[in-house]
Amino acid sequence: MQLSAFLAPSAVALDIEASDRDAVLAALVELLGVTGRQRTTLLRLLTRREVLGSTAVGRGIAIPHCRTLVVPRVRMAYARLATPLPWESLDGDPVRHVFLIVAPPVEVSNQYLPALARLAHFARDPGATRDLDRLEAPAGIAAVLAAHGG
Repeated sequence: MQLSAFLAPSAVALDIEASDRDAVLAALVELLGVTGRQRTTLLRLLTRREVLGSTAVGRGIAIPHCRTLVVPRVRMAYARLATPLPWESLDGDPVRHVFLIVAPPVEVSNQYLPALARLAHFARDPGATRDLDRLEAPAGIAAVLAAHGG
């Protein structure tokens, strides 16, 4: 399973301006192209997940995630922030790279947890953030993920 299978170039935004974590989450949900009511539901679930504990995993990367009936299959979005934001990360560093993963509550293919684990492994690679920083176009995300085991 390649992470790029869940991440269309249309769900990638580079150098977005955001003032806080809620604005970043809203931008990521917008990239998924869900409807107004679905957007509201998804934002509520993601905000609730952040209250439980920060999804910032260190090295400037956060991985907000949830299960929801809003999506029929595992979907991802990625945003690179123009200015890093505080996100209560494990290492105390601000976050510049945010990957969103959403999945239905029940999935026969069981891809959500393996995708989340693979993305967490990707985030531990010291070269991953360097290559994300150098990304020039949304279409290049697949190559960056593949180069670092994603």
